[in-house]
Amino acid sequence: MTIEIKAPTPGESITEVQIANWLVKNGDYVAKDAEIAEIDSDKATLTVNAEVAGTIAILIEAGETVSIGTVIATIDSLAAAPEGVSQTMPEPEIKTFEPIELEIKQISVPSSDDGDVKITPLARKIMEEKHLTGREVLEQLGQTRITRQDVLDASSVKTNVVQTPQTPKTENSREAERKKMSTLRIKLAQRLVSVKNETAMLTTFNEVNMSQIMGLKKQYNEKFKETFGVGIGFMSFFTKAVTIALAKFPQVNAMIDGDELIFHKYADVGIAVSAPKGLVVPVIRNAENLSLAQIELRIKELAGKARENKITLDEMSGGTFTITNGGVFGSMMSTPILNPPQSAILGMHNIIERPIAVNGHVVVAPMMYIALSYDHCVIDGRESVSFLVMVKELLENPAKMLFEGNEPVKVLLGL
Repeated sequence: MTIEIKAPTPGESITEVQIANWLVKNGDYVAKDAEIAEIDSDKATLTVNAEVAGTIAILIEAGETVSIGTVIATIDSLAAAPEGVSQTMPEPEIKTFEPIELEIKQISVPSSDDGDVKITPLARKIMEEKHLTGREVLEQLGQTRITRQDVLDASSVKTNVVQTPQTPKTENSREAERKKMSTLRIKLAQRLVSVKNETAMLTTFNEVNMSQIMGLKKQYNEKFKETFGVGIGFMSFFTKAVTIALAKFPQVNAMIDGDELIFHKYADVGIAVSAPKGLVVPVIRNAENLSLAQIELRIKELAGKARENKITLDEMSGGTFTITNGGVFGSMMSTPILNPPQSAILGMHNIIERPIAVNGHVVVAPMMYIALSYDHCVIDGRESVSFLVMVKELLENPAKMLFEGNEPVKVLLGL
């Protein structure tokens, strides 16, 4: 019986997707529920699973764009499974690894590069990328079936071997590689250009002394991790500070809808995450009501899904404000671009110890530049600068976050 595999829909309003990558080859035998392909849309990446076990016939090549519901492959469920191949996906096995001492065995290998050695498709693909032959892998092992991990292990050994330097080529390289843009990348490019053309974007800067927050991390991180199962991160402090400042300056949390402004009385904060397929922005709903621990746990969950390409459209839609952290890549200063239809985005950067003046004395402190890009059509300079100054003050005095931005002593005295 032949089963049709159709292009799935990633969500509402999406009419076509791109076949990003086939995880199996034409004619392979696939197990039921095995991942066989990756699908790109303008919003997310999905995997396609085999509905039944059988031999697959690929109908659409990788890189092609098709409409939702198009048959992209068929599976012959009556095909017999090859010897030793299971018809169902095995349960994940949790292994613990201990350091071991490798013994290099003298073994006989086939006269050809691969001979009759069984090599899994994924292992063969990695061998081609790392320029390895079956003989080189077998010399490090002693078995007749090569897996993905075996190739990676052998590649590591080969990389560390000192080879005789070769005479460099005298000809200048003129090679170039052309790749089709993914649907996600095309949509991202269109959105970024539209932001530049349709908004009056400006950026204001400030700097933050991170001494207080870094002191809290050093003092309480271990206890925090024991209690909540996650460490203290900078992003939770920034998210909390932003939610308090948004309540004080609602214009920053507003957006244009036609000839009207929508003022949000809640803070759905998007956290920009670098994923394998590009930048995605999962959203923390009602961040104003969450504790630092709850924010950290939610960030960990969403970032993990994004990096594994398992983030859903619902988890990326509806944000009112965005935070992006270029500091994890070493950025000292940048002008982040707006995430439409939002009107503002906060950029974090790396922390550098610099000399600053404190009470007339020069001290060295961990400093971070922060940047707020905003749409001047919605937000005036007074609101943008005041908002950023308040975020700075909250970060430099975290105790204020307990009192909604007010001085603790003044609250105690009723002032």
